[in-house]
Amino acid sequence: MHAAFSFFATRRFLPLFGTQFLGAFNDNLLKTAIVVLVSFRGLHLAGLSPALLVNLAAGIFILPFFLFSASAGKVAERFDKARLARLIKQVEIGIMLIAGAGFYLNSAGLLFSALFLMGVHSTFFGPIKYSVLPQYLGEHELVGGNGLIEMGTFLAILIGQIGGSLMVQSGPALSMLMLLLCAIAGYASSRHMPAVAPTAPGLRLSANIWRDSTELLGRAWRMPDVRSAIMGISWFWLMGAVYTTQLPTFTHDHLGGNADVYTLLLALFSIGIGLGSMLCAKLSDGELQLGLVLLGGAGMTLAGLDLGLSRLEAWHGALQTVPQFLHGFAAWRALVDVGLLGFFGGFFTVPLYTWLQTASPAEFRSQAIAANNIVNGCYMVLSALAAALLLLVFHTIALLFVIASIANVVALGHLAWRAPRLWRDRFAWIARR
Repeated sequence: MHAAFSFFATRRFLPLFGTQFLGAFNDNLLKTAIVVLVSFRGLHLAGLSPALLVNLAAGIFILPFFLFSASAGKVAERFDKARLARLIKQVEIGIMLIAGAGFYLNSAGLLFSALFLMGVHSTFFGPIKYSVLPQYLGEHELVGGNGLIEMGTFLAILIGQIGGSLMVQSGPALSMLMLLLCAIAGYASSRHMPAVAPTAPGLRLSANIWRDSTELLGRAWRMPDVRSAIMGISWFWLMGAVYTTQLPTFTHDHLGGNADVYTLLLALFSIGIGLGSMLCAKLSDGELQLGLVLLGGAGMTLAGLDLGLSRLEAWHGALQTVPQFLHGFAAWRALVDVGLLGFFGGFFTVPLYTWLQTASPAEFRSQAIAANNIVNGCYMVLSALAAALLLLVFHTIALLFVIASIANVVALGHLAWRAPRLWRDRFAWIARR
């Protein structure tokens, strides 16, 4: 393995990577399985339509990030993060038992309850996985660590989404077994995470969710570098939500591809993020290179513009299988654009996560990650509302992609204005080669 990732197989990184990977994988196994059951297998709840239930599932999973992120950040500061990870993974095993019962009984109530609890699980594990990295890794290893975590997360999401769909087709017994084994494996991995000293052992916990959240965001916003990093990361998740949410319909309406074509595009997007994250870490050479954020943003804009402008017209005719789709040049152009969107997204996000970690005081780092999670959720909700409004006006997803790409230029300019270091360091990564 390249020297930038030489720490990968060590105990101070590999157990964390495995725990995070398995958690993201299990999240998406469960979410995708529920969506498939609702959309294709007649799972129902309170007489709601399948479309409403799918949106309800997304909302149920993200709700805990708004409710409990402030508490999660405080808990991660006050206690040993490795011990917390083991406790959270033990809880995940219990959640999967509830989910297993839901699959066996075909109970939407149990499955949606398990989905909410997995949202709580992710809310409390999120601040741990990013804030513990600076305690496990040296400063020169931090960019590489973030690159590997990003790569692992998006590959786990991809494999989980594909696996969740296949799992449901094989019956409830396999679903129960897969989810439970994955949770047990995650707990086993967490047991090898080295103990770390609490960063703020005297921090007082509170049950006042609203006050804690507003105080947390207020404190984070008073730190200019922390605020800028959060704004950049949240913008990335907004852009990612626009593309990944609309990609199935775009594939159907503009590319003329069937569900297998959509899966191929989703795979390219996820693999692209993984490859971009790894190359970004390699080019950074152990240093925080914020200039790569601008490179990533520019690449995302160009790829998004080309994807939208090349497919403004709606598809007319029967949907194509993968072999049929790959027959023409225009299809390969779309594949390259989607892959480059992910690839440059990796360049965009890895330096920002590293910046957030290094700019945050040690005793506030977990809470800064928690504040980032709250703002991420707000931006993703905003992306859904803005996309819905634009689609009502323009009635075309291709044009939505073009507008998102132009908005990305504005957002990059705003970020560079708020944090001049990004523009000042735009070529620093080249000078180091």
